[in-house]
Amino acid sequence: MMHRFEEVIGGRAFQIEVTPASTDCTRWRAQIRRAPGMPTALMPFYGQTPDEAARELSRWLALAYGSRTS
Repeated sequence: MMHRFEEVIGGRAFQIEVTPASTDCTRWRAQIRRAPGMPTALMPFYGQTPDEAARELSRWLALAYGSRTS
């Protein structure tokens, strides 16, 4: 079961994929969707729900690109 989120952060569009990190779905893993030519070395972010995991990754991206999330 995968969840997808799209965010615009610092003027750039990001696609975030969130998948279960545990078999009982109590922990979720968010990462930037891998695309051809895009670096894949970004560490994953975790949360108790898909929304929380995606929000943590979005927050980090906003800090990295110097913008604020709402």
